[in-house]
Amino acid sequence: MEPRLDAGTVERIEFDIEWPPGTAFAYLLVAEEPILVDAGSPGETGWNALASGISDAGYAPEEIEHLLVTHPHTDHAGQAATLLDAADPTVYAPVGVRARLSRDVDDLAATVRRNATAAGVPDVEAHVDRAVDSLRRNRACLPPERIDVEVAPGERFSAGDTVFEAVHVPGHQENQAAFLTDGLLFAGDAAVEPFRPAALHVGFDEGHTESIDAFYEGLSALSSVEPDVERVYPGHGPVFEDLAGAVARDRESLDSVVADCRAVVESLGVATAHEVTAERVGTLDGREYTVFESVGALARLRRQGVLDAETEEGVHRFRPA
Repeated sequence: MEPRLDAGTVERIEFDIEWPPGTAFAYLLVAEEPILVDAGSPGETGWNALASGISDAGYAPEEIEHLLVTHPHTDHAGQAATLLDAADPTVYAPVGVRARLSRDVDDLAATVRRNATAAGVPDVEAHVDRAVDSLRRNRACLPPERIDVEVAPGERFSAGDTVFEAVHVPGHQENQAAFLTDGLLFAGDAAVEPFRPAALHVGFDEGHTESIDAFYEGLSALSSVEPDVERVYPGHGPVFEDLAGAVARDRESLDSVVADCRAVVESLGVATAHEVTAERVGTLDGREYTVFESVGALARLRRQGVLDAETEEGVHRFRPA
């Protein structure tokens, strides 16, 4: 084991993942009571990466006292259950994570089936299967009953002798927080360089029409704390300092999605969310998440009075107002 790093050091731990951008990151804060922010990807390779990163900081996994989870996706909470078996850290997660991971599978399937049908996707059952599989994987990685503390938006809380502020940053995931302490922002998938994270939000679960509005809300929350942020530690990509630039870039990206959806509907005259998505991005193979963004953008435009919608046999079709 390496000599222990100095207090205040942040150790960055890299994990391989099977989808773009190919890597994810967790962070170990060296403090009187060591703190891990996120827990990497699942599987033996993920555990080896986590244990090695902890060792590089001069600790053993069983010495981790606190685990902060930014959001319950497997590439960020993948080793939480394994770490809990090896140690007994206090686990902190955003409000709503426990309920989301405890979601009834049959109710989720019925909800996704209804909402995917409304979006006009041709492969409804594939979306249902993906949502159910995702829920099962997520809660296997982070068992909801093992979350000790749920932190509310804006709440200040202590993990040992380190005080954090929980910044609610929905959009990529509804129950996502960035954790701010002493000028350092552990952003999860809320602020990433050099790209905007996908607006997955809740997939086709309840609240799916809020994906774009929620992402704008998350960007506003980041803007509100930006003057206090000196360095951003994201869940993907490099550590960076220009949070304001990342927020501006992501806001412009969302604006483009909304404008593109409006232009497609005006061009086609009437269209489902799936048809709008296919026109915008071409093949959805491997990019099924883009329909979630179209659904959110179309709903935003409808709330603004730009579009009207009609429902026939459970399918929503949009047209210019």
